[in-house]
Amino acid sequence: MGVGTLKSGLFSPGMRRSWALSRQVSEARFPGKRWLVAGLGNHGMPGTRHSVGMAVLGQIARRLGVAENWARDSRCAADLALAPLGDAQLVLLRPRRLMNVNGRSVARAAELFGLTAEEIYLVHDELDKPLGKLALKLGGSARGHNGVRSCISCLNSNAMPRLLVGIGRPTHPNMVENHVLGCFSPEEQELLSPLMDQATDLLLDHIRARSQGPLSGL
Repeated sequence: MGVGTLKSGLFSPGMRRSWALSRQVSEARFPGKRWLVAGLGNHGMPGTRHSVGMAVLGQIARRLGVAENWARDSRCAADLALAPLGDAQLVLLRPRRLMNVNGRSVARAAELFGLTAEEIYLVHDELDKPLGKLALKLGGSARGHNGVRSCISCLNSNAMPRLLVGIGRPTHPNMVENHVLGCFSPEEQELLSPLMDQATDLLLDHIRARSQGPLSGL
């Protein structure tokens, strides 16, 4: 898919150092604003439509210069990378679980870093938007998305801002499962590179704006 997915089980010395650093930082108070950004998906299934949220996280990490800093954190069963954004800090998270239980990783990370639901961004695929379309949704129901439903259940809140990445809905309802678990076609992949940049711009701009104002200013 060309979006810099992480191969499971392969960790460089730098990534091990980053893991140790993430433990220290999560247990210490951060002087600025801190946000958790979770890319939802199925661990071990990179390149599929359902894991496009994880692909966006990879692009965000590259944009912020922390693409080599992903580190496995067994406490929340996720890969983490810490990234500066102005005076704020982003905790980038890609769960090492299946989509239906992504919320366990997100909720545990929120606990470790002392974050509320309003300080957590979810990035995930959206069937009801065509590929190439993005939307920022400020809380609300899961709308049938199992990863979001898991996060709402584990966090006991639906207040998380969400970046929806369109993947399109197949014409026949019986094709939905194969569609979301399938890989992007060559034609679709041509749209992915600019889409990753657009998604990154939209999310980071929103976080920058909120970092400069009151938390309620969604």
